[in-house]
Amino acid sequence: MTTARSGLVLDVVVGDRDVTVRLEVAHGETLALLGPNGAGKSTVLGAVAGLVAPTSGHVVLDGRDLTGVRPHRRHVALLAQDPLLFPHLSVLDNVAFAPRSTGAGRSASRSAARAHLREVGVEDLADRRPDRLSGGQAQRVAVARALAADPAVLLLDEPMAALDVDVVPALRQVLRRSLADRTVLLVTHDPLDALLLADRVVVLERGRVVEDGATQEVLTRPRSAFAARIAGLNLVAGRWDGRAVVHGDAVLTGLPSSEPLPTGGAAVAVFSPAAVSVYPQPPSGSPRNALAAVVTDVEPLGDRVRVTAAVGSLTITAEVTPSAAADLELVPGAEVHLAVKAVEVAVHAARRS
Repeated sequence: MTTARSGLVLDVVVGDRDVTVRLEVAHGETLALLGPNGAGKSTVLGAVAGLVAPTSGHVVLDGRDLTGVRPHRRHVALLAQDPLLFPHLSVLDNVAFAPRSTGAGRSASRSAARAHLREVGVEDLADRRPDRLSGGQAQRVAVARALAADPAVLLLDEPMAALDVDVVPALRQVLRRSLADRTVLLVTHDPLDALLLADRVVVLERGRVVEDGATQEVLTRPRSAFAARIAGLNLVAGRWDGRAVVHGDAVLTGLPSSEPLPTGGAAVAVFSPAAVSVYPQPPSGSPRNALAAVVTDVEPLGDRVRVTAAVGSLTITAEVTPSAAADLELVPGAEVHLAVKAVEVAVHAARRS
């Protein structure tokens, strides 16, 4: 009889690492686990995978208590920064290894492997050995192998951290498609990973959960020190009208990602505070987004000054030089105009709710 999948419940204490964590991941949900180095993120993954033995507590996966269960019998797949492909096997046989290890025949395993390679866009590499793959190609193969195991939960430990920056967006889109409706626990330091891949975010600090909520809620209204730092991006959520992201208080033109953006669909515009210019009057010149705003806070930030301003119900931050802040007489209550070039605004379809 097949056990209904109900998701993951982790409630553990790892005494020697001072980690006490309780969290749940519903079936079909992707949960991003954020936090500074040493916060306990890898310990949580290790406890789920069976690589770390809790001092007390339990890990329950789809109603099955994993206490004392060996790692290879947990129905868990772990994908880390290093793809860890078998060097002596072809790409096809690397992926086929997962179903073969659970008893599937050679033909069925290879057929399943081809389907997963097709899913991540590297079916044409099936006959290559790992030493003939680029970093991005190898990580796609590792994703396919993890999916081929049909795990009850997929653990992702910063799978894009070691990749060249130019291949990360494509792999992120592969994961976005492949993780849909799967139960996933994702460790990342990149807020864009959380934004585009995760339904929910849990923030760990010093081995404890300090924040837990819907992704956009945590990234736009952080309540913990780390979430506030990682949420250094400006993010405007709204609807894509075919040209711009439309929010009640702003219209932002930007560069759409490679994913489909249906007109009328939910979308987010993301841009750095450093990309925002501040003017006393509406700007003219090159095409840009212009927003009337009221300064609410001015804060020194190293050799820059961070300016926080209200655009209706939105909060937008900008970074300017100290001399610019003085020249513009930026103080709380000052009326200004914010501008950001369209090329600085990345537009993405909003994560499914």
